[in-house]
Amino acid sequence: MAVDMDKVMAFVGKAVADVGATFAAGSVVLGHRLGLYRALAEGPATPEELAARTDTTPRYVAEWLAGQAAGGYVQHAGGVYSLCEEQAFALTDPDGPLYVPGAFVLATGIIRSEPRIAEAFRTGAGVGWHEHHEDVFLGCESFFRAGYIGHLVAEWLPALDGVVAKLERGARVADVGCGHGATTVLMAGAYPASTITGSDYHDASIEVARKRAADAGVGDRTSFEVASAQGFGGTGYDLVTTFDCLHDMGDPLGAARHIRAALDPDGTWMVVEPAAGDSVDENTNPVGRLFYGASTLCCVPAARSQEGGYSLGAQAGPAALRQVATDAGFTRFRRVVGTPLNDVYEIRP
Repeated sequence: MAVDMDKVMAFVGKAVADVGATFAAGSVVLGHRLGLYRALAEGPATPEELAARTDTTPRYVAEWLAGQAAGGYVQHAGGVYSLCEEQAFALTDPDGPLYVPGAFVLATGIIRSEPRIAEAFRTGAGVGWHEHHEDVFLGCESFFRAGYIGHLVAEWLPALDGVVAKLERGARVADVGCGHGATTVLMAGAYPASTITGSDYHDASIEVARKRAADAGVGDRTSFEVASAQGFGGTGYDLVTTFDCLHDMGDPLGAARHIRAALDPDGTWMVVEPAAGDSVDENTNPVGRLFYGASTLCCVPAARSQEGGYSLGAQAGPAALRQVATDAGFTRFRRVVGTPLNDVYEIRP
């Protein structure tokens, strides 16, 4: 077999970049945990100055800063490091509309489960969401919450037909697969006349969600239950939401049927899922690569750990989602809005 060494070296260069990115992921998490990015945003600093601001060791900070500069995450000139405005915007505010470190906490948390995932490849078994390291739950909340802060109230809900008016008057909402309750709290805060019920099968996440709601001052109009998407309580909901979780379910069709039964006849199911096309070719891009990787290591194993064994995967695409909705008896399905990372669908009976 003839091998083109120029092409080999080009591929090796790609692999070197990916290995470097893998190591860099851990460094970003360090910057998040130790407050290094936030401290650097206070002003340019030498390693010694940044170490003093963060009560860390200068030699470690020097190496961290050098790697961050090499990766383009910080600026460097004459031994002094800084963040430009765009880097500070993306790296320093966990309550803002973009928080990049959360994605790295999620990713490095998922990678911890690689040995178990390898065994699942051999046996066909699943690895439950609840079986992952706690960084998966914290990173998922941190990363996705930023997007929800930026888009949910300002863009996504207003794109739905008549939903905001109901929420303003006082609607009943079920937030299914709510995790730590980020979306539940955001909706409750924006629409004080409405009541929001969050549900998730992971009891530890529900405990956190209750605390998040109480801390945000919306405990009086939120409630939470430990329940699957196929078994959450209540009927007559004006709005049911599933945020980035339908593809993690072992029985998405069962969930869709239960949601339809729980909706008011004029109710709406809002589905937020990772941005995707309907084929591998359509998803051969950086976003598709990100979500296929997460899906291989987390989403498909989570679905296979549940009853049903039906794995949509994180790049299911609109055709697969429409099929689930149609099979569940819904008659109206449309994509209403999206971001580079998410697609938002309105589904109605």
